[in-house]
Amino acid sequence: MSAAPSNSLAPVPPMIGGGEMGDLVRDTDWSSTALGDYRSWPASLRTALSLVLNTKGIAALYWGPQQWLLYNDAYGLALGDRHPAAFGRPMPEVLTDIAPVLSPQVAQVLATGDGFSIENLSMMMRRHGREEETVWTYSFSPVQGESGGYEGVLLLASEMTQQVLANRKRDHAEHERGQALLRLSELNTGLEEEISRRTADRNRLWLLSADIMLRCTFDGVITAVNPAWTDLLGWQESELIGLSLFELIHPDDLAHTQQGASLSADGHAFARFDNRYRHKDGSYRWISWSTQPDEQQINAVGRDFTAERESANALAAAEEALRQSQKLEAIGQLTGGVAHDFNNLLTVIKSSTDLLKRPDLSSERRARYVSAIADTVERAAKVTSQLLAFARRQTLQPTVFAPAENLRALASMIKTLVGAEVELVMDIPEHSHFVIADPSQFDMAIVNMAVNARDAMVGQGRLIIRVGPAHRGAEAGDQVVISMTDTGSGIAPLHLGRIFEPFFTTKGVGQGTGLGLSQAFGFAKQSGGEITVDSEVDQGTTFTLYLPQASELREQRAVDVPQELVQGHGTGVLIVEDNPQVGAFAMHSLTDLGYRPVLAINGQEALAELARDASRFKVVFSDVVMPGMTGIELAHEIRRRYAELPIVLTSGYSHVLAEKGTDGFELLHKPYSVEQLSRLLCGTVCAHRSRVT
Repeated sequence: MSAAPSNSLAPVPPMIGGGEMGDLVRDTDWSSTALGDYRSWPASLRTALSLVLNTKGIAALYWGPQQWLLYNDAYGLALGDRHPAAFGRPMPEVLTDIAPVLSPQVAQVLATGDGFSIENLSMMMRRHGREEETVWTYSFSPVQGESGGYEGVLLLASEMTQQVLANRKRDHAEHERGQALLRLSELNTGLEEEISRRTADRNRLWLLSADIMLRCTFDGVITAVNPAWTDLLGWQESELIGLSLFELIHPDDLAHTQQGASLSADGHAFARFDNRYRHKDGSYRWISWSTQPDEQQINAVGRDFTAERESANALAAAEEALRQSQKLEAIGQLTGGVAHDFNNLLTVIKSSTDLLKRPDLSSERRARYVSAIADTVERAAKVTSQLLAFARRQTLQPTVFAPAENLRALASMIKTLVGAEVELVMDIPEHSHFVIADPSQFDMAIVNMAVNARDAMVGQGRLIIRVGPAHRGAEAGDQVVISMTDTGSGIAPLHLGRIFEPFFTTKGVGQGTGLGLSQAFGFAKQSGGEITVDSEVDQGTTFTLYLPQASELREQRAVDVPQELVQGHGTGVLIVEDNPQVGAFAMHSLTDLGYRPVLAINGQEALAELARDASRFKVVFSDVVMPGMTGIELAHEIRRRYAELPIVLTSGYSHVLAEKGTDGFELLHKPYSVEQLSRLLCGTVCAHRSRVT
């Protein structure tokens, strides 16, 4: 939104300067805008804006990914009636006519840090109530922010519209005069000689060729055509002689054709030059030219390839339709697999809840059904976790650990999983290699790979697990490799390309979800690593997991939570949850455990509760995905206002968490148990107290 002037603000430093726009900057309440209070602006923004405002020519600053538009007096004059409303707003929203050109250029400079300049770029621009052609010469330069990245783009521009239009008008007049003089000269020096020369040139090939032939000057004036023009494009010879061929060119091919004519003037011959010519009926035909210039003109032969071009376009459209169909088929397979698995899980839950309603149910059977519901919820949570892992959207909690130690700890479990008739060989060096990844997701990936190997060996064979440094070339970077080799049936080449797809399985119905390898694939990719497979039918399979190597093991302190602290003991908790059912459940559960919870349904309401009396609360428990202010944004605001108040976040899935992590805040994954919630809240409070004391 546009900034609003205010007369009761802290003064903006006088270094801004800059005439009318400098006054506007000083009189604006920036705290009401998306840019925030001026006093919190980084020095790079203030410095760049000061440079813009004090520049005599046209200058502007596009700031941040939203490309907030800040400019000087000269830029405001160039905007016409869109000034000053455009000031302080995102450029793509207020300059919709030229944003399709400028916005990608600004984004490119922000992404790469490489500035550039453009001369005499023509753009249609709306100003003074109408659209008009404008011509600009400008440059973009990156502005580096405090963090080292590029936060803004500086524009310096000159409007060349009047100069270019005047040159164009002059060139046109000179061209017309030249044509008139040429025609007069031709008439005066011998019309008969020109007719005789032209007639002599028309040999049998010229007359009978199905391809069109052309002679023209280097500035595009047609001097000769063969009869095939009439058959192909409908034009008579008399209509074409003396006409500029540029008048027949498709507008999208005009600049390309003019450049080709210019190169021909320098002696360049084209083996193939494609453009579109207008038929007399208004349609366009694709022509492929072969050209050979001489000292005075261009000689060209053209072949119509419109049908081939249309066939190629039709083929491309068909291929795109096929890709779309395959994409929809994959989505259908995914959703079908999810529906199948969850319907099975819901059947268990529904049946158990129906049986729990029976008044004559014994305590033993009641406990059995409650346990069945809890186990089913755990399985459902595992399915969603594996789906998020494949999609690379799970919230990882990477730490530095030694995969060899994890594998040694998992050895007994893996041995139990694969069975007594499978020989387990652990080829693990004494010297530990460290990686940075989520250790729990690593363990899950290893178990999933082991289960896959067990099924491939049908209970008998040999399973070898190795750990060591990667040897895949310098471009792979420093990585640690964990490989798992089985002596099973192998994977058919037909299936190798699909084994990491969710719900894809070659096993029978009910013998696995088809999510195990997809979880390992997603974990590897999201951790910055990779997973590969080598297999030969009837010989066995090797899965190789690559993970980023860490140089050292970081010491991590765990805060022990005494068992009695699972009870709340009157601890005040601010719950922030927009879902009524989840919020009510958390309130009731924590109340039953002895906490004093207060519920806020969004970030603004939570800040209001804290403003009333923050001392009531020892911890904040907030959902991440909420309308308006997200949990991450709320956590940062609470940290800014109440630095001593610990925060715990919870989410089933958030793209923000998946892409950027938790920013150091504690995270509890949904679905969670009351025990997990209480223990994490107690642990967070204990950890905070230990830091304070």
